[in-house]
Formats: sequence, C-alpha cells, structure tokens
Amino acid sequence: MEPRQEEQCGPEGNMSEVGEKKRRSAEDGAERSSDLSRDQLNLAAVFVSDAQYNRNIPFDSSPQAVRLYLLYNHSLLHVLVYVFILVDLSLALFEEPAVVSLPLWATSAMELVCLLAFTVRLVHFAKVIPRRTFFRDPKNLCIIIIITLCLIDMIIYGALYASGHSSVRWSRVLRPLLLVNVTEGRQLRRAFRSIRNALPQILVVFCLFIFSVLMFSLMALKLLGKRNLTTIEGAPYFTNYLEIVFDLYVLVTTANSPDVMMPAYNYSSFFSIFFILYIIINTYTFMSVFLAVVYNNYKKYLKEEVRQLVKAKRQKLCRAFSLLQEPVGGAGREPVVSQSRWTELVKQVQPSISSTHRELLWNVLDHSNAGHIGKQAFVQVADLLNIQVITLKSRPHPLQLWIPAVYDCTASALVRRIVQHRVFVYVFDAIILVNAVFIGLDEEDPLVSNAEWAFLTLYLLEILLKLYTFEPRAFFARHQFWNWFDTIIIVSALLATIINAALKSSGGYTSRQVLDIVFILRVLRLIRVVDTIPSFRAIISTLIKIGPPHAHLRSAHSGGVLHLCDGGDGAV
Repeated sequence: MEPRQEEQCGPEGNMSEVGEKKRRSAEDGAERSSDLSRDQLNLAAVFVSDAQYNRNIPFDSSPQAVRLYLLYNHSLLHVLVYVFILVDLSLALFEEPAVVSLPLWATSAMELVCLLAFTVRLVHFAKVIPRRTFFRDPKNLCIIIIITLCLIDMIIYGALYASGHSSVRWSRVLRPLLLVNVTEGRQLRRAFRSIRNALPQILVVFCLFIFSVLMFSLMALKLLGKRNLTTIEGAPYFTNYLEIVFDLYVLVTTANSPDVMMPAYNYSSFFSIFFILYIIINTYTFMSVFLAVVYNNYKKYLKEEVRQLVKAKRQKLCRAFSLLQEPVGGAGREPVVSQSRWTELVKQVQPSISSTHRELLWNVLDHSNAGHIGKQAFVQVADLLNIQVITLKSRPHPLQLWIPAVYDCTASALVRRIVQHRVFVYVFDAIILVNAVFIGLDEEDPLVSNAEWAFLTLYLLEILLKLYTFEPRAFFARHQFWNWFDTIIIVSALLATIINAALKSSGGYTSRQVLDIVFILRVLRLIRVVDTIPSFRAIISTLIKIGPPHAHLRSAHSGGVLHLCDGGDGAV
C-alpha cells in the first residue's frame, strides 16, 4: 500500500513542483521589475524627452538635479519665460519717448520683476548643470552681464531722473539678446550659427558683385559724365561717382528703372546697350548666383546641424535604454526593455497620451509580439512620440438615439447616402464658382442682392445636411479645421447680412463698415473650394506646418542686435 500511495502522490508532487517554478519565475520577474528605481526612471525619461525635443543640455545626472531638470522643462515655466520676455521687450513702447507713456516707477517695477524672473530662471539652470559647465557657457555669462547692465542703467537713469537731469536708457538694445540666449531660444541660435557659418562664402560673391557695380559706375562716369546731360528735374546726370554707384545699386532692384537710363537713352539710343548689359550681369546673373550660394551654404551647415542633432538624439536614447534594459534568456543574448518598463517610461515622458495611444506605439515597435523590444526598436521612441495621432471614437448619431425610427428609415438613409457621395461635393463646388461670379457683380442690383440670400441658404443647408449625416462631435473635432472654417464663415456672413439689411431698412444708413465685413466674408467663402482639391489641401497643410520654423527665422532676421560667440549648447 505504501508504494502505491507513493505512486498516486507522485503526479501531485510533480504538479506542485511545476506550480512552484511558475510562482518563483513570476516572483523573479516582479523582482526584476522592481529593480528599476524611480530615480532611474526619471533619468531615462529625461533622456527620452531631451531626444524628443532636441534639447542638448549637459545636466547633472544626480537624482536631485534630475528632479530639478524635470521642473525646469515644465511647459508652464516655458510659457512664463516667453511672457516675461514679451513684457520686457514691450516696455520700450511705454518708456520715454513713447506714444503711450507710463510713469517711471511703473516701467521700472515691471522691468525689475522681469529681471528677477530671469535671475531665478538662471539660478534654477545653475542647479541643474555642473557649476564648471555653467560658467563656461557663453550664453549664461551673456545673460548675467545683460541683467547686471540693465540694473546699473536702471539705477543711474532713476537717479538722474529724480535729480531733474535727462538721460537715455542705453540698456534697451540689450533686451533682445535675452530672447537669443535663454534656453528656449535654441532655434534662434541654430539659425544664427547657420548664417554665421555661411557668411564667408556669401561675402566672396557679394564682394565680386560690388566690384562689378563699381566698374560699371566708373564706365558710366566716363561715358556720360562729360556730356552735360540732366535729369527730368534739371539736376546734373551721372557727374558724381558716389551718386552713380548708388543709382546703379538701386537699379539692381529695378526700383528706378527705366527712369535712371532715360537721359542717356534720349541722348543716344546706343547707351541702352550699357544698361541692358548691366541688368543682365548684375540683376539676373549675380543675384541668381548670390541666391544659389546663400541657399547651398545655408543648407550645408543646416544639414550638419541636423546630423549632430540626430547623433545626440541617438546617444540619449541609448543611455535611456541602458537604464531600462533587462537580461533575457541565456548568456550572450542582447538585453531588452519589457513592455511594463516601456509603459512606465512613456507615462513619465508624456502623461497626457491615452492608454490606447500607448498600446498603438508599442505595437509599432514590437511587431513580433515578443513582449519586449531591443535597442534598435527602442531608439525610435522619440520619433514615435513626435507623431501626431488622432483618435476617432465611433459614436452613434444623437438623432439615432433619440428618434431611431425616423433616422433609420429609408428616406433618411437615402439623404445620408447622397450627402456622403462625391457628387454632393461637386455640386456645392459648382455653387461656389457661381457665387464667385455674383460677388463680382454690382451688389445694388436686386437680382444680385436676392441671389446672395439664395447662396447663404444653400450653404446653411449644406452644413445642416452634414450635421444630420455625421456625428456632430466628430464633425467639429479639433483636427477638422475646414468644418470649423465653413461654419464660422457662413454663420458670420449670415449675421452680417441680416445686420446690413436691417440697417438699410431702418433708413439713415451711411456707414460702410458692416458692408465691408459682408464683402470680406463673401470672398472668404470662396476659400472653401481649397478643401475639395487634394493638392491645394496638401499645400495649405504644409504651409501651416512650416510656419513655426519660418517664425524663428523671421525673429532671427529682425532681432536687431546680434551677439555672436561660440561654445555650450547652441551658444551664440
């Protein structure tokens, strides 16, 4: 009996042994997962966030410095920095001399608050990076010098103003430098660096162009200076060399063409050959070469900047991977990052994205459903987080919930099928084109005036039919720009037309302001046709996306004062 008992208990012992192995394996996995401390997760999140936003700040990797760095990069603090910079730059509008003058104590108090905010921000930054690196960064030294000089100038100006003496706030010219040298101005610094690096090659072409202008000016002086010619105002024509240089330089822009050549042409038509050659060589040839050199050199150095950014991004992601990696399988196999750690990381980097969004990103990386990813897949995290993902939730139409018998009937289904058909779009495109013809006609004509009400009715009917067909929250989603545009323009045009008609019917209507608004809204309605042409829609979307980079370049060109130096993270 005893041996038999042992035989019966044998399978149970094996099963309990398997369960014990599974339990131990789960405990080992949980222990490995718990090995990742909060400080390591924060540091990995910082590396991924810096890679995502192309930040290149040599921060200290200690836990306290990492927490301060996370606070330093908070979006609210970035907004506050821009607000204080805007206020500081706007003070020039209210300081003497100004159109709207404020008391000295008010402008000084606002400037003092702004300088205090910049000082606090700089001290916060000093706590984030190593002290030696902080004082070696030219942009930090530049901010310190600007704040100090502004405080000295404020004290001196206030003392002179109190004693009744006049003075000038010479530190105003330093204020734009704050926008360039703060951490948030890295795009401006990048643009300045590209321009600075491209200047030597650009100057070569520019000097050759100036030499050509000087040579042609000397020829013009020798050919026309002794012929006693006069301009239409009676002034001597081409007798002063410097004036000739200026006139021919302006001729490159064709701003004074053909006036500058008419006295010579009236004297002899053969002199037109001189001006034609000058325009061909300098306006068309040199300006084209100049533009090509500017473009090629700027593109070359910008590509180098992008290459360095990509290299730095990959290094940060590799460091983040080394913090999160886990051993898997036997010895010699490459380490991986599990889905649980990856999820914690993404929650830390971008807590606003939904779980569905995170699941989608993970499925893109882990296409083999292994439950973990290697380094090659992990380095794509920053690019994936920068991709805009639009989540569409399928909801039933409210009318389908309220009156399902009516909304699901045959006639209702036919209406919805017509609205969704491509012909419906073509019909309203044709209506827009006909409307464009009527807009160009005289609005005083009764036929044109009545037609405007007909067009407005058709446009309103279109919007109502679309709202009947499509779920309203999906129709007015955040990314549905053209639906918002159509609705706002049509409703505004309807209100403006009603107000205009009411004012006319009341008599004594003399103001054209409401009528001008009506005309503008009528013309803006024609833009709706852009949405129906895919090529036009792609161009408009591209222009919207390249707007911020162009804004940075415009700021770089209009900054007024340039402070160029080397070193540090994007130091200028």
